[in-house]
Formats: sequence, C-alpha cells, structure tokens
Amino acid sequence: MVSEQQAILGQSGRDCGPDAGAAVDAATRADAPTAPDVSVIMPCLDEIDSLPHCIANARAALAQIEARYGLTGEIVIADNGSTDGSQALAKSLGARVAPVARRGYGAALIGGCTAAAGRYLLMGDADGSYDFCDGVAMIGRLVDGADLCMGSRFLGGIADGAMPWKNRYIGNPALTGMLNLFFGSGIDDAHCGIRAIRKQAFLDCNLTSSGMEFASEMVIKASLRDMRIDQVPATLSPDLRDRAPHLRPWRDGWRHLRYLLMLSPTWVFGVPAVLAILLGATLLTGALIEFLYPNSLPQIGAYWTLLGSTLVALGHLGLLMALAGHLYSIRAGYRQPSRITRIAARFASLETMLIAGLALLALGAGILVAVAYGWANRHFQPAPSLLPPAIGTLAITLGMQNALGGFLMAIIGGHEARFFDDIQTIDPGP
Repeated sequence: MVSEQQAILGQSGRDCGPDAGAAVDAATRADAPTAPDVSVIMPCLDEIDSLPHCIANARAALAQIEARYGLTGEIVIADNGSTDGSQALAKSLGARVAPVARRGYGAALIGGCTAAAGRYLLMGDADGSYDFCDGVAMIGRLVDGADLCMGSRFLGGIADGAMPWKNRYIGNPALTGMLNLFFGSGIDDAHCGIRAIRKQAFLDCNLTSSGMEFASEMVIKASLRDMRIDQVPATLSPDLRDRAPHLRPWRDGWRHLRYLLMLSPTWVFGVPAVLAILLGATLLTGALIEFLYPNSLPQIGAYWTLLGSTLVALGHLGLLMALAGHLYSIRAGYRQPSRITRIAARFASLETMLIAGLALLALGAGILVAVAYGWANRHFQPAPSLLPPAIGTLAITLGMQNALGGFLMAIIGGHEARFFDDIQTIDPGP
C-alpha cells in the first residue's frame, strides 16, 4: 500500500504555481546538516489515506517559501498514536515523525511544535481540507514582523460540503465574536486549522490545551500578550478521509466556550459583579430613602431589600474573584498588567484588605447590636424595616469576604503579603 501511495505522491498535492515542482528534499530530510527555517506541522491520528496528498502539498508550499523568501523547511508529522501505519508512510515520504503520547488535537500540535526545528511554524490538518500553499503568505507575514498569522476561511472561500452549516453560520461566528469581544483579537475566523506562528511566540504563549480548544487558546494568549496577529485568506475543501472527522461540533463548541470564559476573569466575574452591585445598590438606596422619608418613593419591601443586599454581596465576591483571576494570569505569564491591576498594585495588600475587612466587620457588628437593642426596647416586637439588619449583615459578609479574599490573593501571588507589588515593574507591552 505504501508503494502505491508513493506512486501518486507526485500528483496528489495541490499546485502552488510555477515553483510547486521545485525539489525541497534536502530541507525536509531528518539528517539535514543545518536547522530549517520553517517547520510544517500536521497532527496525525490514522490519516494514512490523506497523508500522501498533504505531504506533497506541504512540499510544494515549502518550495514556494524557499523561492520567495530563501527559507528552508521541514515537514513534521505529530503522530498521536496512529495504528494504520501512518508513521511508516510519513517517514517513507521524507517527513519527520514526532510521537506525541498525550491524546488530543491540541496535545498533538503542542508536541509537534515543540519538536519542530524551524523558527517559523506553519500548522495545518492532515486530512487534505487545507491547502498548505495558503501558508506561503502566512510565513511572509511572520517574516514581516507578525507573531501569529491566522487563516480566514471566510475570506478565502469554503467549498460546498466542507463545513457543516451549524459551524459556518452559528458556532464559528458566535465563538469568534465572543473571542474578539473578550480579548480584542480583531480576526474573523479564530478556529481556522491553518495558521503560522513564530517558534518563540509559541513558547512564550505556554499553550496547554489538549483538545480542539487549542485553536482558541493560541489566539487568546497571543492577544493577551499584545502580540501582532495578522490574517490572510485560506481555503477549505472537503477532507479526503472515508470516515467521520475527529471534530464533535457540540462537545468541542462547549470546550471552546468554557475556555473563553476561563481565560476572561473580566467577563466571567467582573462584568456580572458590576451589574449585580449596581442593581443591588439601587435597591438598597431606594430602601434607604423610603426608610428615612416614608412615602417618598414606591415602597421597597423586605424582599427587595434582602435581594439588594444579596446582589451587593455577590458582586463584591465577583470583583474579588476577577482581581484574583487577573493576578493569576499575570503570574502565569500570559496576560499583561492592566490599568486596573496597576492601580490595585498601589493599594492592595494582605494587610490593607484585612484592615478593610475588620472595619466592615466592626461596622456590621455595631449595626446589629443597635438592631438588637431596639428590638429589646420594643419588647421583642418585629422591626418596622428590614433595612438596618440587612445592612449590618451585609457589612459583616463583605468584611469576611475581604479578609478571606486577601489571603487567597496572597497565596496566588506567591505567598507574598504585597501580592501585586512587583507588577509595577512588569513591562506593559506596546
């Protein structure tokens, strides 16, 4: 079977133009005397039917890259445990095989990119759905100074039957739109399977996702690190496999969505927290005005007063979690300090949060003591308003959250009392 596939190798790749037939064997041999400039990486799990086409297509792309930019190249097959002989076939066709034990699309690409010798990495699927010749322009963008260059199937064209309608019109636009909203990436196809990245940028992003959410993680972390992200058109064709694809739209869509939320403490914690505080404070303000000036406003009853205090407490907790999430991501190296975290660095420490927490605890205890005193003076009859005990209980809750939140951030900050102290020295980037 291998010999038959080798026989069709010369005619199975897409034609990249007049340079497509140029020989690049020396650049793709594992024993090449010098390190290549460009590595083409393909994740592979039982892709023996489409590998000849993809490797031939990648060779043609490398020939174009060498002719246009003077860069040598190699082809790396990141094998994720194939059992159909894909490894032997890839080696026989001149590619280098990098075994990756950890299973998953992202794990295979991380393993392949780590093993790649080139300073520019061009990655694409091994199912024949992408044209590696589209990557020639991507490498050109990296040469021009970009850190990451994405392909856009919506700009390049999607062949009939190449993408399910729910992915094309619902999933991909929705997830890409959320990614741009959360992280300001400015691209229109975050999940395109062909993309190029500088090897150093890949290492700096410290990518970890094992599944399909790897596609989002790369764009997110490049955006958070203020890397230059370019975009060029890319085409998508029906794949060459005679089996179902590894992609599972609903499962993998959820994995992308949850990853967007996990990497955005501002949107998953901060925005809901601010909305909760605003609504809760509005209810409590109305209750206070009605308490001081009866019949001046529509009556804010006990239930709305209780809801207002609950919303403020939840909002305060959300803000603490947002701050902790930002602190962790800065420490992990994939987020630059923001204006808010730099302001927090001037004031926030374990001691200041404990002092504020104790002050709120004392205030809340004092209010509740006054409420109990009034209750006793009324011969233990019900209070005319729930507002005073609600405010006292809220102050105690906020005080406890503040104190515990201070210890949490001190732990995240490396067991340092001034957990934001060294953020002032971190380069905020361009």
